[in-house]
Amino acid sequence: MRIFLSFLFIITFWQVSFSQNNANKANYQQAARFSTKRLEKMVFSTSVDPHWLKLSDRFWYEYETPSGKRWYIVDPSKAQKRPMFDNAKLAAELTKIVKDPFDEQHLPIDSLRFIKDENWIQFEVKSTEEVEKKDSTAKKGTPPVKERKVHYFEYNLNTHQLVELSEFKKPKRNPRWASVSPDGQTIVFAKNYNLYWMDKANYEKALQNEDDSTIVENQLTKNGIEYFGFGNIMNETNVDVEKNKKKRHPERILWSPDSKHFAVLKQDERNVKELWVINSVAEPRPTLETYKYHMPGEKEAPVDYLLLFDVATKTNKELPVKQFKDQSLGLWPAPAKVSSRDDDLRPSIWLGNNNNFYFTRTSRDLKRIDICQVDINTGTVKPLIEERMNTYVETRRLGVANGGNDLIHWSERDGWAHFYLYDGNGKLKNQITSGSFHCENIVGIDDARRVLYFTANGREANEDPYYLHLYRVNFDGSGLRLLNAGEFEHSSSMNDNNRFFVDNYSRVNTVPRSALYNAEGRKVMDLETADLSSLFAAGYKFPEIFKVKADDGVTDLYGVMYKPFDFDSTRTYPVVAYVYPGPQTEAVTKSFSRPSARIDRLAQVGLVVVTVGNRGGHPSRSKWYHNYGYGNLRDYGLADKKAAIEQLADRYKYIDADRVGIHGHSGGGFMSTAAMLVYPDFFKVAVSGAGNHDNSIYNRWWSEKHHGVKEVVSDKGDTTFLYNIDKNQDLVKNLKGRLMLVHGDIDNNVHPANTIRVANALIKANKRFDMMLMPGQRHGFATMDEYFFWLLADYYSKWLIGDFSQPVDMEQINRDIPATGTPATRRGR
Repeated sequence: MRIFLSFLFIITFWQVSFSQNNANKANYQQAARFSTKRLEKMVFSTSVDPHWLKLSDRFWYEYETPSGKRWYIVDPSKAQKRPMFDNAKLAAELTKIVKDPFDEQHLPIDSLRFIKDENWIQFEVKSTEEVEKKDSTAKKGTPPVKERKVHYFEYNLNTHQLVELSEFKKPKRNPRWASVSPDGQTIVFAKNYNLYWMDKANYEKALQNEDDSTIVENQLTKNGIEYFGFGNIMNETNVDVEKNKKKRHPERILWSPDSKHFAVLKQDERNVKELWVINSVAEPRPTLETYKYHMPGEKEAPVDYLLLFDVATKTNKELPVKQFKDQSLGLWPAPAKVSSRDDDLRPSIWLGNNNNFYFTRTSRDLKRIDICQVDINTGTVKPLIEERMNTYVETRRLGVANGGNDLIHWSERDGWAHFYLYDGNGKLKNQITSGSFHCENIVGIDDARRVLYFTANGREANEDPYYLHLYRVNFDGSGLRLLNAGEFEHSSSMNDNNRFFVDNYSRVNTVPRSALYNAEGRKVMDLETADLSSLFAAGYKFPEIFKVKADDGVTDLYGVMYKPFDFDSTRTYPVVAYVYPGPQTEAVTKSFSRPSARIDRLAQVGLVVVTVGNRGGHPSRSKWYHNYGYGNLRDYGLADKKAAIEQLADRYKYIDADRVGIHGHSGGGFMSTAAMLVYPDFFKVAVSGAGNHDNSIYNRWWSEKHHGVKEVVSDKGDTTFLYNIDKNQDLVKNLKGRLMLVHGDIDNNVHPANTIRVANALIKANKRFDMMLMPGQRHGFATMDEYFFWLLADYYSKWLIGDFSQPVDMEQINRDIPATGTPATRRGR
């Protein structure tokens, strides 16, 4: 009996020990199965991207599944969808011509577009045959450069005739520097800080060879200088300026529809102070990168000017736009036709007509915005609509209807985003939409029927208020109608004549689907259902949607919970929050997308990962909700994150509220560190990526807008701006848990000084912490993103799961890298 009891004790002890060891082991193998490279082979098309045609209501699209790509043409008027060609037959025909073997699952069709009467398509196929690349700029005696031969084809959709274009010369895409007039006759660009122009004939030379010495360039302006001229690129460093100083540069020009005028903003940045980063891994020597960067509260602000150019006389005039101290100007382009997306030329046209255009001017404190109209014949500037608020004002592109006699204006003046109808002189006619919901963007305007098509969210009862829908309403506010019902996140593409639209819809926990509707909201036909079979075969499971209360006990917050795919409800798991505080968005995914490294995939190491909104975190609710953090940019969202996790822990016993982590990037990096310092007994572990911990050295436009800047006018009439904000380094004495700070060393968006200042304060406070500088990386950790994922996984595995077994090599990355070289090399000899 004693022997039996001893044996039973040993078995029980072994089971308990095994269970504890298993619970403390991070599941790296499962997380590795969902790397970016592997997901590319499991998740293909998840939405229909329609290419609407010009001569009819038809559209085409391509769609990829684990069976390969297919191309379809859809005729909404006939409710007909059919393949554009038989893949197998076309593959056989192409194989005969190109001499490379193709099959129906592997058709390398590229650059497809409709031509002629839109019964023909044109496309190209690249072969493995190498031909000599034609280069007129090559010096004599230079060895020829080889490139893969490209075959060009036309194909008739009705007769199935395939024609190879043997002498075809593919039109070259407009280079980035070229602003081409709508009539294609005048091309404007920047060079040496001034504007230049060339005619069509010379532009065609440039398309063949940009360095052709016979190209005639004509100078338009002569007073442009460095930092007060044209062709300046935001955050362009001195290294890039030196490298590209002799090249043509793009300038954001907006043309009149008749090509006779164009408008452009010119900015004086001479007094804006410089900022620097050091690229330590530059070859052959580290480089000092210098760029202009305006920080909040600084008086040396850029100054905007609005210029109007006359193409015929080659003259320009500065328009009288000054109204506010340190104001910002914004030019609106006209909405582009969706049927023009495949065109070689897509000119940038101003919002307006041949006689006038519209722009905005915004006060530095962003509490005042004027929507103005310019009469190009007289050069006069007329304020049409004024927006005023005690927090920051936002707006959207103006809707111009009935030849400019009607204006549709977006405003949050009643606490919700709605549309208002004005006449062409800026007189309010009526409010078009109203109620406790948020209108987003104008999708289409039907002048003849006086109907507005727009997107909005938060109107449908008992739905997540973030789900976006498409609506129609009459200009007078009557006849409001939902066009794509269903509790999903919807993304719509409507054709130019506002007769049909394609609707892509899903939630984070549903398979994406696509359907075609008419403008009355009647479904014409279903189009596609995404094939996620490979993803599910790999073990993927949908996350869970939840709703909790904010820290005030009143405001509803919406979130998503991600669990390990081998979830065991009898276990307890650490919980980590992936955060972004807003205020321009929240880190809560609403529609299905590929699993994300910082949420779905991270959960697989053995964590419950949650994303949830917070008051002040998103513009698509009430103005009160969006502006909740105004004046308290460091702390405003923290209480809500804590309250949400506490409620989830009360609701679900498998969540361990004593093991809480938090991570995020940029604003999320700022927020995750702040959480550790404001609630040090609740948040135990944080990984902060590229955080703007000290917003007094972040850029003026974001910091002053969302936190607020005070405009002070003295008795003498002088205007100054005061800015003061709480910083993470002010609270480092409170740190109790494990904190890792990560930053790219040449981040010219959120400067590395943001993280280094926190590190400096932590050291002076005698705190232990971890820090990683990502060499040669800017704000997004681009080439080191996969490394960062495992860094994040390691940190949580150690300090929340208790697994310290990680070897020196990140073996999970190594497994995805193919070995190269001889066998001896691969063995390390």
